Amino acid sequence: MSVPPRAGDGIGAGAGAGAGAGAGAGADRLELRPARASDVDWLAELRAEVMRPDLERVGVFTPVRVRERFRSGYRPENTMIVVVDGTDVGCIAVRPDGDERWVEHFYLPRRLQGAGIGTAVLDRVLALHGGRVLRLNVLRGSRAQRLYERAGFRYDSDEGVDVFLRRDPDRCAASEPSSADEG
Repeated sequence: MSVPPRAGDGIGAGAGAGAGAGAGAGADRLELRPARASDVDWLAELRAEVMRPDLERVGVFTPVRVRERFRSGYRPENTMIVVVDGTDVGCIAVRPDGDERWVEHFYLPRRLQGAGIGTAVLDRVLALHGGRVLRLNVLRGSRAQRLYERAGFRYDSDEGVDVFLRRDPDRCAASEPSSADEG
């Protein structure tokens, strides 16, 4: 089942189209908006569609469970909706855990993957939360792991089919010269 595009409502989250976006044509058309409780059903469908190939590959796909897991963990207050050209297309969540943050539920339809949109979304999340330790997990062998590693996440541990990654605070900022170094 394909998840239909949804019209966005244009609510900004301090990250308007093209503002500080990463590479790729899709980055210029990108907005983030706060999620609502009413987004849960279409996001659960998107998760099932996006995760199905990887979950089948590792032998754990169950159509009902993949949706139930999303619904039971969905927290709109931690979630941003990815809007491209005025259409709601995906989501990303950042869950507080003490001084750290967990990046979760990052889903874009396959037709938009590889267009720079995921990189642009992740860049915005890092701009907002880069001063904290960020953690996430991906399924072993997932293509998404390369996206996270390009953004500075590094292997932390693994458990069965899950690989846990960690990004230390402002990992990329350390390689840039400070204003004190400029003479």
